[in-house]
Amino acid sequence: MGSVIPLKKFANSAYLDLKNLVNNRLIEVEKLIEIKLDSKVSLIKKMSDYHLKSGGKRLRALLTLGSAKLAGYDQKGTRDVNLSACVELIHSATLLHDDVIDESDLRRGIKTSNALWGNQSSILVGDYLLSRCFEIMVDDGDLEILKLLSSTSSKIAQGEVKQLEHKGEADLLEETYIDIINLKTAALFSAATKTGACLAGSNDKEKSALESYGKNIGLAFQIADDALDYYSKEIIFGKKIGKDFYEGKITLPLIIIFQRADGKERNFLINTFKKLERTKEDFSKTLELIKKYKAVEDSLQRAEYFVNVSHDALGIFEDCSEKKILQNLTGFSLNRSF
Repeated sequence: MGSVIPLKKFANSAYLDLKNLVNNRLIEVEKLIEIKLDSKVSLIKKMSDYHLKSGGKRLRALLTLGSAKLAGYDQKGTRDVNLSACVELIHSATLLHDDVIDESDLRRGIKTSNALWGNQSSILVGDYLLSRCFEIMVDDGDLEILKLLSSTSSKIAQGEVKQLEHKGEADLLEETYIDIINLKTAALFSAATKTGACLAGSNDKEKSALESYGKNIGLAFQIADDALDYYSKEIIFGKKIGKDFYEGKITLPLIIIFQRADGKERNFLINTFKKLERTKEDFSKTLELIKKYKAVEDSLQRAEYFVNVSHDALGIFEDCSEKKILQNLTGFSLNRSF
């Protein structure tokens, strides 16, 4: 897998460097989220507390804070804290909804909210998180950011629907796959980093640069996430291996093997994903094809392209510690171990 494994310690260090850079602000983000999600309805409080304390990396909030700092936000106010909380609440809401759609019972190594409290409660609490997020955005009053984050919520929903629309299509085009992950994952990354630029009053060039940085990190992050589903260990990754496969999701490793497979292998893939349920034997045969055609390695190589684009997007900024940390973070999407 090339340089992916040896760089894990470096990549995780880059994440910690960013966290340390804005740690005082991140603490305030956590406090604000806790305040905003307080509710007299006991089930809402119980579920939101459980979900938000389940071990998330707060990567999108960190990107918002780090981008704002790079772009020159003076941190005298609390807008960076408020809007970082917004980004994190959007992400948390989509996770609650995703687990219902995917019928997941495990995330980050622990039981999902829907597994404990049911689908109806999870959907409604996800909606509650979104409503609190929009209250914060309206209070902030910046129309550009309000438009950006509200349109991002729309994009995420469209990406999820588009993924459902193509569920089980073994012959899915790579272009369609990229469109899906651009909507459902990269859109929020790019919104997070562009929000940082908007907070600092950056010019259009800097806004576009940070938007590109976030978008391409998001694409790399999702491709790596999809590849990990075929070779990681549950104890490290925090979700069941083969989860995407059993749910009938067509991701880049499957697209690669379908492109390279012979007629018999393609028929196997088509018939496998036509079934309502896939077996362990189906997964074992698919893993053999994954290994045969080096689909994980090639998926990570494609992700590396987006890592490089993301890194280079920050080239317009003056050299500084914030720029170095954000550029180093690009490798985290490929090499993270948690």
